Amino acid sequence: MFNQQDFARAAQALCDYGRILYSRGWSPATSSNYSVRLNEQCCALTSSGKHKGELTPADILVVDWQGHALTSGKPSAETLLHTQLYERDPTIGAVLHTHSPVAVVLSQIWPQDQLQLSGWELQKAFAGETTHEDTLSFPLFANDQDIARLAALVEQHMSTQGQGHAYLIRGHGVYTWGKDLAECFRHLEALENLLGYQLELLKLRQL
Repeated sequence: MFNQQDFARAAQALCDYGRILYSRGWSPATSSNYSVRLNEQCCALTSSGKHKGELTPADILVVDWQGHALTSGKPSAETLLHTQLYERDPTIGAVLHTHSPVAVVLSQIWPQDQLQLSGWELQKAFAGETTHEDTLSFPLFANDQDIARLAALVEQHMSTQGQGHAYLIRGHGVYTWGKDLAECFRHLEALENLLGYQLELLKLRQL
């Protein structure tokens, strides 16, 4: 069902990015999960409960779009939030879910269900964005332990409002995606900085 060499490369890449994300404070302890598409039926995914700064290839497993494990390992409880993206868009090649302090705090205090950003040059780091004059919209969803229900809500929103580049879960973190891990990481890095700008603006307005 999947190529073993592709899986081995994906597993090592996820370990490498895990160390980077942990070093930046975006994936503390065992939080977060990352994945890479292997084909039209399955993806490589970090196992549940693994420290993201200490990942090894043995901590990566393969799951299908229904979230079933195809290799040894325990799928993350949030697997369906990855597979929902792969199933809806065949151009998505990687998904990163992280728990940075900026994303968690801002998502908790932002009053609207959409976070709209415009006027920032860094917006052009997202694939297809060519000007700072456009407005980027990032939806915020309430945290939910029923992941199947949350995945269905995300899909419903994307079907009616557009897929966008990322979304936030309140008090939880962010999901970002891209054609491959490099693009996905670029999107995440840009988003983290943009969220930081917004949080600083909120602080300044309180002075």
